[in-house]
Amino acid sequence: KWKDFKSTITRHYILPYTNDRERLSQPPETYKFIEKAQWDAFVASRLSKDFESGHSQHAQIREKLEYNHRLSRKGYAGLEDQLEETMPGVEIDRSTLWKRARQDKHGNIPDPKVAEKAKLIDELQKQVSEGKVSVSGSNDVLTMALGPEHPGRERGVGAGISPRQYFNLPKPQRMSFDDRLNDSLRVLLQEENKKMEAKAREEALRMEARTKQLVEAEREHFLSQLSQLIPNFDPSMLKPRISQSPKNPMSDKASCSRGDVRSLHFEDDTAKNGKHQEEKTTVLVIPDKNEGNQDEEKNEEKKDEEKEEEKKDEEKKEEKQDEKEKEDEEKHDDKVIKVVDYSNMEAPSSLKILCRYVETTLVPQDKTLNFTIDKEVFGLERDTFVLPEDITQFVGMEEIGATVVAVYMRYLHDLLKQANMCSMVGFIDPATVSANSGTIAERSRLAAARLQKTDGEQIFMMPYNPGRHWILLIVRAKRETVYFLDPLPGNRVVDEEGKNIVNSAIKIYNSHIARAGRHKAVIWKTLSGTPKQPSSVECRYYVMRFMRDIIMDPSLAFEKK
Repeated sequence: KWKDFKSTITRHYILPYTNDRERLSQPPETYKFIEKAQWDAFVASRLSKDFESGHSQHAQIREKLEYNHRLSRKGYAGLEDQLEETMPGVEIDRSTLWKRARQDKHGNIPDPKVAEKAKLIDELQKQVSEGKVSVSGSNDVLTMALGPEHPGRERGVGAGISPRQYFNLPKPQRMSFDDRLNDSLRVLLQEENKKMEAKAREEALRMEARTKQLVEAEREHFLSQLSQLIPNFDPSMLKPRISQSPKNPMSDKASCSRGDVRSLHFEDDTAKNGKHQEEKTTVLVIPDKNEGNQDEEKNEEKKDEEKEEEKKDEEKKEEKQDEKEKEDEEKHDDKVIKVVDYSNMEAPSSLKILCRYVETTLVPQDKTLNFTIDKEVFGLERDTFVLPEDITQFVGMEEIGATVVAVYMRYLHDLLKQANMCSMVGFIDPATVSANSGTIAERSRLAAARLQKTDGEQIFMMPYNPGRHWILLIVRAKRETVYFLDPLPGNRVVDEEGKNIVNSAIKIYNSHIARAGRHKAVIWKTLSGTPKQPSSVECRYYVMRFMRDIIMDPSLAFEKK
């Protein structure tokens, strides 16, 4: 390099021989290719008073530096990228960067003063991990080892980054891999818990229906026992009275007081029809022992005939009860999972096959569709699953959750791979940035971690749900521009929370790439001509269609459409 070449000649062949003019009259033997006129001009510039003054000044500044680094032109940003590749999943703070920047290629620290401070940093890091020492804000391990920072600069992070930028906008590297994984899992668990609660409610309804069936069966059995105890007892006469009994105005669960069922039945009959009661009381009269044998035989035959008729009636009732139970179970099953009639549906054959699979396999066997979303899609590999309800809701254009949107984005990533467009378009997991996914700072860090994988002019699609509605944000970090697509009619604007998340993520991204100069405010553009949803449930489908239409255009000219 030209700068190193001039420095080498100055330090080794000019400054040591300032008093030997004869030796400086010719170029060194090693550099015979230098012409004499060029050499004389270069020697004269290095022996001038201006150069001597500047050289002396820089030498004094250099002597004041106690802990010199060995980074060369790579800088802290290059060292950080190198450590991220060689130390995946490890938190890389500025104390680690400071120590690594002063090691030679063998991992040793030649300077005794620097080695002493590196040893102190190791001890402090160990105490922090054991909980003996706590760090907060700017009072971190490096500050404890080297002393307070001077205003306007920050050690161990490179030029252009102030203490306010570093400590008030947390870097994603300060968040360990396990923490990021736990945040993503927490969001997934919340979503799956809601699905499990819905399933538990369905199971409770099933048990309630079954309990009603058992109570009805017990009631029928009780009535049959009464029929056997009371001659000429007609159970159908008691059913209307029970079903039409007055409702307790204080509680639906209030129970009736116990009493003699036979006395209640016959007293009620007496009030309605005294003559009919007289006929029934004659049946209940116990025959006198002095009556003739002929009357006894007739009564016995009559009782036998009544018992046979009662048995037949009971068998018929049991058959009807079994049929009713089967009908109730079928009706309840229909309520749990409603499979769309796909026979006459105008849809792709793949969607019809999926409906058929739900009907014949998932629903009968109570299974789910399991997916693995590769690291290439959202920057972090994770497993998820889709319930049969999710598929039927998707086919029926009903409300769907973030899991279905994420699985669809995985499909869109496959299309990008087939078209060799992965370097042009990326995706941000909606489960990491939407409402109820953590604080604004946490969601900003996760979004920034995804943006740091950008390749030049790559855009990132970010479906975002501020609460009961889906929109699409297209982030172009390098241009500090965000495009806003909202399927709801009217002049819509992005909510402040969504803006803060993306703006903070872009600031963190700028700090990561060490972009020089004063950064302007992020530009937000609302794309005109966005199709509008007809009702209140299609926003998710419109967002998915927006993403598909954009990637199907290899030129990515969505801004002009």
